[in-house]
Amino acid sequence: MNIHEHQAKELLRRYGVPVPAGEVAFTVEEAVAAAERLGFPCVVKAQIHAGGRGKAGGVKLVRDAAAAQAAAKDLLGKTLVTPQTGPTGRVVRRLLVEQGVAIARELYLGMVVDRAAGRVAVMASTEGGVEIEEVATTAPEKILRETIDPVVGLAPYQGRRLAFGLGLAKDQVGQAVSLMTALARCFVESDCSLVELNPLVVLGDGKLLALDAKIGFDDNALFRHPDLRALRDPSEEDPREVEAAKHDLSYIALEGDIGCLVNGAGLAMATMDTVKAAGGMPANFLDVGGGASTEKVAAAFRIILGDPHVKAIFVNIFGGILRCDVLAEGVVQAAREVGLAVPLVVRMEGTNVEQGKQILAASGLDIISAADMADGAQKAVAAARRAA
Repeated sequence: MNIHEHQAKELLRRYGVPVPAGEVAFTVEEAVAAAERLGFPCVVKAQIHAGGRGKAGGVKLVRDAAAAQAAAKDLLGKTLVTPQTGPTGRVVRRLLVEQGVAIARELYLGMVVDRAAGRVAVMASTEGGVEIEEVATTAPEKILRETIDPVVGLAPYQGRRLAFGLGLAKDQVGQAVSLMTALARCFVESDCSLVELNPLVVLGDGKLLALDAKIGFDDNALFRHPDLRALRDPSEEDPREVEAAKHDLSYIALEGDIGCLVNGAGLAMATMDTVKAAGGMPANFLDVGGGASTEKVAAAFRIILGDPHVKAIFVNIFGGILRCDVLAEGVVQAAREVGLAVPLVVRMEGTNVEQGKQILAASGLDIISAADMADGAQKAVAAARRAA
């Protein structure tokens, strides 16, 4: 789960990470009032779950109330397109009005779960204000890295090493270590998956400030944080992914035209690879899980059919905990409720497979049977091409 910049900064403020004074605004009037309270110059920033807002015109420096009003009018309701939103962009529904600051240097500081090491990794760079992926590609030597021991936490010597590597002055090193320690505590205690300060700025008076903040959380840990779960903004998420979460389905929308319904994350990824190898593009990742009920399978089927880009559906089930007859009943139920208007390819093996095939055969639905996963992928790709 991701949250907005203003929410991230409020969380960081609680842990003692220095952030600019700012207020969230949902209307033009609220934005102007916030700007007048904060004083000029100030910055009006579009709030969407994507980076690259500044380059897309989503961050505006204003020097008086009239400029603040114009900026808010321009941004609210605007569809902002950045490299991270894709071509469709995101609609701006809220703004962050923030106090202007005198920037001397821009740095980068981030923390992420390093799955290979099984620990939290701290990354820092002198190249702040640009995408860290770009730095990793063009100048990887400029990315400094430390790994946090889960027992000890971020050690002071690690913070000092990063601070000196960033070229900070001796009187700024203590600030930097305190900031990094607070950030690491926030990361672990809040079950974050990503924290980025980009840029982390050095002000004209030598103080450090998190000028921008991005935080993502591990969805599997949100049950421990009802206060953080309440920060979710469904309008920033794909409606199908929101609906899938209600049914405890693992669903991620993609850009292809072949809908995939699979049980098991590993099999789901293998299915997408097989579809791609057959010359097609999967429209989604969807794992219904091992213990799915008929209702859950029906919900998954409805979500796939809700994607207007889907030209064919490939159901690939290995019946273990999820029996093939339960899967078949769910598919038939959803197809009848929604109306099956695209080709359906089904490959089933495992528990109660013959009962499952009988249910599908007796349904009257136009179903294409597949002998194995590769055969199913090829038939789904061919069906999608015919439908297109």
